[in-house]
Amino acid sequence: MLKRVFDVLVALAALCLLSPFILIVWVLVATNLGTPVLFTQIRPGLNGKPFKMIKFRSMTDAKGETGQLLPDDVRLTRFGRWLRASSLDELPELINVLKGDMSLVGPRPLLMEYLSLYNNEQAKRHNVKPGVTGWAQINGRNAISWAEKFKLDVWYVENHSFWLDIKILFLTVKKVVVRENISQTNHATMEKFTGHE
Repeated sequence: MLKRVFDVLVALAALCLLSPFILIVWVLVATNLGTPVLFTQIRPGLNGKPFKMIKFRSMTDAKGETGQLLPDDVRLTRFGRWLRASSLDELPELINVLKGDMSLVGPRPLLMEYLSLYNNEQAKRHNVKPGVTGWAQINGRNAISWAEKFKLDVWYVENHSFWLDIKILFLTVKKVVVRENISQTNHATMEKFTGHE
């Protein structure tokens, strides 16, 4: 209950305080990438239950000759890379927090297609709500392997507390300021998870 109350209060305060800044980002995204400004995608939440995650769009809709979307690294523009590096694309997820789909802190929501690939240990990451930030994000983010990421996620699930959440939020601010571990080497963000241990 304390975690939920804290999530709602902080998300509301952040949306109010950052509303002028969010409006500026909205205009920048519309100008540089076009519309729609928001990107939504179905992701697994608590216990794997699907929900619609909201982010600022960071890629173009460029397609190849066959009509298929081009690879992420081609569609991710210089502006999009800046948006991700600053983590500004994550701001709309505060709406997900208010709705109760997400928490401020928890394992990051990945793709629905990964659900069937997790082993029993990795699947524990869905025993809590996904978060805007998490233990794995302040300990390597996209620069670590999937095995390391899942190990950190499960550690959080088994050790989470209100004070740990506070620590993670403060360290997240630091990570955003220094902009490190944004992506994996030779990948726009991180390589696709294929179910390897």
